[in-house]
This record gives sequence, structure tokens and C-alpha cells, in this order.
Amino acid sequence: MNSSSLRSPSLRSSSRSSPGVARRSLLAALGAGGAGAVLAACGGPGGGADDEPDAAPEPGGDASGTVNFYHWRSEDKAVLEELAAAFAEQSGVTVEQTIDPSEQYQSTAAQKARGGDIGDALTAFRGTQLDQFAQLGLFTDLGEASYVGSYEENLITPGQHEGAQLGLPYQLVFNMPLLNTELAEQAGVSEVPGDWDAYLDLMDKLKGIGVTPIAWPGNDPANAFQIINSLAMNLGPDEEMFAKIETGENKATDDWWVQALTRFQELSTFFQDNFSGSGVDGVLSLFSQGEAAILPTGSYQIGQVREAGGEFPLEFAPVMTNAAGEEPAFEGIFNSTYILGINSAAQNPEGAAAWIEFLSDPVNAAVYGDGTSQHVTVQGVEYENPDLQALSPWISRNTLLAPRFQFIDLDIRSAIENSLVAVATGSTPEQAAEEAQKLVEEQL
Repeated sequence: MNSSSLRSPSLRSSSRSSPGVARRSLLAALGAGGAGAVLAACGGPGGGADDEPDAAPEPGGDASGTVNFYHWRSEDKAVLEELAAAFAEQSGVTVEQTIDPSEQYQSTAAQKARGGDIGDALTAFRGTQLDQFAQLGLFTDLGEASYVGSYEENLITPGQHEGAQLGLPYQLVFNMPLLNTELAEQAGVSEVPGDWDAYLDLMDKLKGIGVTPIAWPGNDPANAFQIINSLAMNLGPDEEMFAKIETGENKATDDWWVQALTRFQELSTFFQDNFSGSGVDGVLSLFSQGEAAILPTGSYQIGQVREAGGEFPLEFAPVMTNAAGEEPAFEGIFNSTYILGINSAAQNPEGAAAWIEFLSDPVNAAVYGDGTSQHVTVQGVEYENPDLQALSPWISRNTLLAPRFQFIDLDIRSAIENSLVAVATGSTPEQAAEEAQKLVEEQL
């Protein structure tokens, strides 16, 4: 059997425009909370938290000079330079990039961009950071911009805040484990597991051929806890499972989260040695060299796998926690992120608007997608990248908007996420859940 024959199980599927993407609860930022509530007291360049955001300028005649594009994806630098060169030739506007590592960007981007010296155009993570930008008045309102119509309407909802389209999520990410299908087939598995027993069977068989079943970056929170998305998707009481932990409606000690921790503890027995001290570069190397079968992060690392020499075919292998014979509520996870916006303090707002309009063109969006191995939310894009073509069926499957990013309060998010580390390193699920809930209650 060749590697291309490994496929996902035939679960519920749907078209993009009806059940599936359209029926998902596309949660936007969830209002003031955590750091956002504190920042709301600070006036921003576009006004305070109670003010209407400024309207974004239309791209056009006044666009000139240099646009600073501020973001966190260093792996996109080359393809963005290619696009910037074409944009400069077309518009006469030069684009320069300012790039910070993702964790630094999450913690300092708002403060660095507020003066307008950097980030005429800039990006935001879905959830906490978009909420922070909204509280500071940092993003303008793109709602009336003509290029908004270039996007799939039901995929840009995470860029909205209190009715305003503050940004345009550019990337359609699948935050699910990546599976080396060659290793799976060597282990005698030809279908991606569709239930918990089948998942554990895959782990046993991968271990039996002498590879690490899952390389988990336990010392890199940004990547380590992507696994929480598919782990929880079929266990949570509803689609707003983590948002309701922040409101107190759900608790970490509820049965569904204790069960999630129990499942994760079982799964952790298949991680590499010293997983709690492993960073993302180390596990990326293990996976790319064929020494580990699953990289439990997401599609955003496909390009890095290829750059690191991984030549094997890929498929998603979400953690399916449902019992055998039980139809899961969801087949997998998606996320709309890398939210493009215009700084309300931009020194060149017209140029920034022209740059975003340029990126919103399907031809240019295809260049970005192919060059980064990343699906985009722009309509009508035709991919040439083999990985994007192979994984495109997931666009129309019944997937849930990544629940991990429902958290606004980062302390609460850390409490829940760190309960995974606790069970993987020796605590019982009940102990880990109780400790997490104590920390949650301190923030409520």
C-alpha cells in the first residue's frame, strides 16, 4: 500500500456553506477580561475602550512612501519580501517588515505599536490579543473597506469585536497533530483513528516499530498546548467550554475536563524522553527526520517540516477521544488567525490599506499560501503547493473553531494548560484539576 492511501475515516462531513464551517460557533473576542480589563483604562491612539474605532482609509491615490508591516511569523519573511517587491512595482509603495518572536509579540506588540513608529499594518492573534488591541483602540474598523468582500465571510468572524471588523484573519490554520503517514503504514495502520481505542492502537503499533509515537514540545507553551484543541473538542459540554471556565459556569473539576486529563495522561506515555524539557525545535527535528510519527502542533509548521528535510506525506491525526461506535461531535479543529489590521496611529495608513488590499487578492494570497504551506481565508484561491492540495478536504469537514483561544485571561489559560503537564509528570487527573480550579478561582 502506498503512502497516499492512508486516509481519514468517513465521519460527518459538510460543505463550506452549510453544516460544517457555517454551523460552527465562530467565537470572536469575548469582551473585557484579564489583561484586557486593565488595559481598558488606558487611552489608545484611536480612543478609549468606549469609543467607536476609527474607520480604515480606502486604499488608493494617496498611497506612497514606506509601509511598516509588523508581525510574528519569521518563517514568512521570504515570501512576504517576494510579495512586497511585486507590490512596490505595482503601487510605488515600499514595505519593510518588523518581526518579533511569537511570545514576545503577544506580550509587547500593543505597547510597541501604539506610537505608530512601527506597524502601519500589523497582525493580531485571535482572542486575547485582538481583545487587547480593541481595548486600546489600536485597530481601525475595516468594515466598510471594499477588500473585505474578497474573504470567506464565515471565516473572518474572529476578526470582529463588538460588531466592528477590526481585522481580517488571513490564515486558515488546522491546529491538529500532523501524522507521518509512511510510518503509520509501516506500523500497519491505513486509516487515521476515529475513536480513542483506535488512537491508542496506533500509538502501540508506532511504538512497536521503534519510533516515538508523539514528539511533544512540553517546554514550549505556545506549541505544547495546541493539542488541547482536539483533546477537548468531543469532551466539552458545548462549543464555548473554555470561555465558560472564565465566567465560572464551567470548572476545571467538572467531569469533562477530568476525563480530558485522564486521556492526556494515557497519551503522555507515548511521548519522547524528557518531553517536559523539550522545545519546539527539538521535536520538529525528531519529526522531520522520521524518528517520531506525530507532531502535535498544527498546519502552521508544515513549511518548517519541509525546510528541515521531511519528505514524507502528511495527514492530520486529531486526538479522537470518543468511544468506539460513538459518533464524534467534531472531526477536527480549525482556526482563523494572523489577523491583518491597520494601526490607528499609522504614519502611512493609506499605504497600509493598499498593502492589505494587495494581500487580499486571490492571486497574491495563493503566492502567500503556496510559499508558507498555509491555507488562507481569501475566496477563490487555487493552490499549487502539494501539501495544501492534499489537506484541502479538511476545509469542508465538520471542524470546531479552536477552543484554546477562547481564553482572554492568560492566567486562567495557563492554569488549565498546566494541568496537562501535571498529569503527564505524575499528578492524578483529580489532583491536577483541583489545583487548576484553585488558580482559576483566584482570578475570578
